[in-house]
Amino acid sequence: MSAPSELRLANGRLAALAWGEEAAPTWLALHGWLDNAASFSRLAPRLVERLGIRVVALDFAGHGHSDHLSRSADSPGAEGYALWDYCHDVLDAAESLGIERLTLLAHSMGAGVACLTAAAMPERLSQLVLIDGLGMVTTEAERAPGQLRRGLLAQRRAASPAPHYPDSDTAVAARVAGGATAIDADAAAPLVERNLRVLESGRVGLRTDSRLLRPSPVRLSPEQALACLRAIRCPTLLVEGETGMLGDSERARAARSALRGLVRRVLPGGHHLHLEAGAVVEVADTIVGWSGDISHSAEE
Repeated sequence: MSAPSELRLANGRLAALAWGEEAAPTWLALHGWLDNAASFSRLAPRLVERLGIRVVALDFAGHGHSDHLSRSADSPGAEGYALWDYCHDVLDAAESLGIERLTLLAHSMGAGVACLTAAAMPERLSQLVLIDGLGMVTTEAERAPGQLRRGLLAQRRAASPAPHYPDSDTAVAARVAGGATAIDADAAAPLVERNLRVLESGRVGLRTDSRLLRPSPVRLSPEQALACLRAIRCPTLLVEGETGMLGDSERARAARSALRGLVRRVLPGGHHLHLEAGAVVEVADTIVGWSGDISHSAEE
């Protein structure tokens, strides 16, 4: 499989990795929280080869090689990373690439961004391919004041320095041990490698903006999140891992029921099944098969 090209988009604000020919139909790929464009390093080449497409995977703001949000000495809490702000990353990248109708390939938090974009701008979406993510994390209305308090207090504290490690193997081990969802070292390695920079001391540090770890001051309510899912009009495929983060919870069932025409496939694997050596082939097969079904339906 050929190595991806490095891109700078949105006037250099966003970094990205691209697989495939520049003239081919482009899918934008959106990674999960604290991940980066390398999330698609094992899936994208397979889709490029079999579907004849180009995959451009973004580093969201504050992640990977993309710029961090600006900091202000006078108002250290003024800038934050709200889920809906990442929709601008998607739209800015699409503008840079000259894409009017979007196909979004999205994992975890990226799936939430994709759903918000599709809900707000249905005329811009052609199709959604979601990997172990649907909708967004919510806060019930009665808990909103407490959520706001936690977010405001966290934003006013000084940002913590980025963690650093003696070498990349230690950084991978730290990700495996401390990740929000289970991931093995083989799947974590591409994510960690893209997220490291060499320090003057010879150690390696994380590129990620530490402010991403702060709680969100405001989240959508469950009712608002379901309304957004009901507003999505494009064909949507959801590929879940059997041991992923969605499962058969009440929230997940409600989200699936809200999105009309959703096609759901549950495959062996965990939350990062598109990076797992034993799962990525079946993930690619599932996406390719669904894409073929969509193409045939459009032609009829």
